[in-house]
Amino acid sequence: MGKSFANPSTEAGPRTEDRAARVLLARLDRIPTWALPRLFALIIGIGFLFTFYDIFDINVSFIQTCRALVPGCTAVRSSNYIGLPVLLNLVGYVAGTLVLSPLSDRMGRRKLLLTTMTLCGIGSAMTAVAHSFITFVAARAFTGIGIGADLAVVNTYIGELAPRGARARYTSMIFVFSALGAVLGIWIGLWLTMPASPLPLGLPFALAGRNFDYGWRVMYLIGAALAVIGVLLRLRLPESPRWLVARGRPGEAEGMIAGMEARALAIGPLPPVPRQTPPAPPANDALSFAAIFGNRLYRNRTLLLTTMWFLAYITVYSFAAGFTTLLAALKFPPPEAGLITAIGTFGFVLCAIVSYFHGERMERKHWMLLSALITLAGSLLIALGGRQLAPAVVGSLIVFFGFNLWVPIVYAWSIEHYPTRARTTGFALVDGIGHLGGGIGIFVIAPLIPQLGVLGSFLLIGGFLIVAALVAQLGIATRSRPLEEISP
Repeated sequence: MGKSFANPSTEAGPRTEDRAARVLLARLDRIPTWALPRLFALIIGIGFLFTFYDIFDINVSFIQTCRALVPGCTAVRSSNYIGLPVLLNLVGYVAGTLVLSPLSDRMGRRKLLLTTMTLCGIGSAMTAVAHSFITFVAARAFTGIGIGADLAVVNTYIGELAPRGARARYTSMIFVFSALGAVLGIWIGLWLTMPASPLPLGLPFALAGRNFDYGWRVMYLIGAALAVIGVLLRLRLPESPRWLVARGRPGEAEGMIAGMEARALAIGPLPPVPRQTPPAPPANDALSFAAIFGNRLYRNRTLLLTTMWFLAYITVYSFAAGFTTLLAALKFPPPEAGLITAIGTFGFVLCAIVSYFHGERMERKHWMLLSALITLAGSLLIALGGRQLAPAVVGSLIVFFGFNLWVPIVYAWSIEHYPTRARTTGFALVDGIGHLGGGIGIFVIAPLIPQLGVLGSFLLIGGFLIVAALVAQLGIATRSRPLEEISP
């Protein structure tokens, strides 16, 4: 914590600027509620809706994609091919987040929010017109570049604008849109890319058939359209005031903070600006990677978080991208496997709502243990239920609830580990490299599913989240603490 501040006007030079910056951050930290127009939260949420639509749209639709682009591909054999597009999508994710996200620390959050969503839209359009498996894989890799950077910048942006006692809550609020994107991606895939089947074996009004075998292309065109809408809406977003302070632009930051204070005062009284103010971020133009790797504290945090995300994403992407293919390889008919997955996504929506209302009730890292245990319970229910529909549906709901419950809360936890001058870069490092775990996991695990069987497959996939949760327990406590105190 900093010392008591004096009137900045009585001092001169850099010290005056430092005190002024500290006062601005203290004014921002005392605001107890979301103090921007609610439309801005909706705008950010719609962008996340597209991002997660694009992550999940391959889940159900890939069986049809594989049949269209790979000679001789069947529903069961599709598990041999899904690993490569998912892996290279995540390689693109890592490349995009490591190359583009640091630009957010130097150029601003708003500019990169526009850039990343544009890249996502272009990649989705390229996927829609792919004419071979190789071009499909290349388009998925390009899309990953935009998605990886977008997730890093959005989570940083939300973390810097949300009240200090509700960062996990507002990250979870945006995550509700992520869940809706996943639901759309899977249900639209079920409708457009699976043949009609009577309930409960599928959707009786599904469209796929001999005369409509290009539903997967329509899915990616829908994704491109959502990205265009996202870009147009993001033009209205302001810059992060924390970033403005860190870049030595206090006048712009003061104007934005004053507006936030006015909106908060319309709701209720504000607490006084504390006399003990958080330290101002150091003003320097060092590369944000240097700010992390040149500091032992941030190096150690990065190692722990990267290990945790790498292991956890093996579970997340094995289920998120491959759940339908997993069930099909286990001899569930494809329409039935798609329906089970589609119903499971409602567990995703429920977890976002639960984390919004309850995410601040305990430390971030403890949520990972709870989520891992829930995921394991759902996996066991599916495995022990054999090929019976009821246990598979209930288990799918539990699995989707469990493997997603921790994600928005740990998004917030991850950005809290880094200072403003390198916050997006830090998140990009741990989340980006962590995503390689997801790609490698599904690339290696998917072909083994027929040999591992139901129980072995689900226990293996869920086990990685258990280990990741144990690693997370070595991390720090951050709940309700000022960002500048956690990461000076």
